[in-house]
Amino acid sequence: MRFLSLALMLVAGLLASLPARADPPIDCDNARNTIENNYCAEQALDAADQKLNEVYEKVLAHISESGSDEPYDSKSWEKTMREAQRAWIAFRDADCKGAVPMEWSGGTATSAAVLGCMTQKTETRAHELAERYGLNDDR
Repeated sequence: MRFLSLALMLVAGLLASLPARADPPIDCDNARNTIENNYCAEQALDAADQKLNEVYEKVLAHISESGSDEPYDSKSWEKTMREAQRAWIAFRDADCKGAVPMEWSGGTATSAAVLGCMTQKTETRAHELAERYGLNDDR
């Protein structure tokens, strides 16, 4: 038993001294499998979502400076914009997370297809808002 304990400690020490294996970074231009495709699709959605959030904040700032008399005052306009954005998110999610998986029958590419749908709709929404409110859109 003592020998087994000593052997386990020796193996553990050797494993701890080995350099950590670093996985190579994923090249999203040449994703090779489902895991890489999903990772890349998530990265694209994150970037699109960040862009939309930046545009949306600029839209809200524009609205706060631009309202006129009721019912077109800034407070009412902002409330309406927030409701519209929540409705748009509900639509995007229902379409991409509801309808798209049905189209793919739950296959291995379903996750990437859902994320791709969400990315495309998010990029389009950011572009539409930027264009509508005359904001700089670096599309």
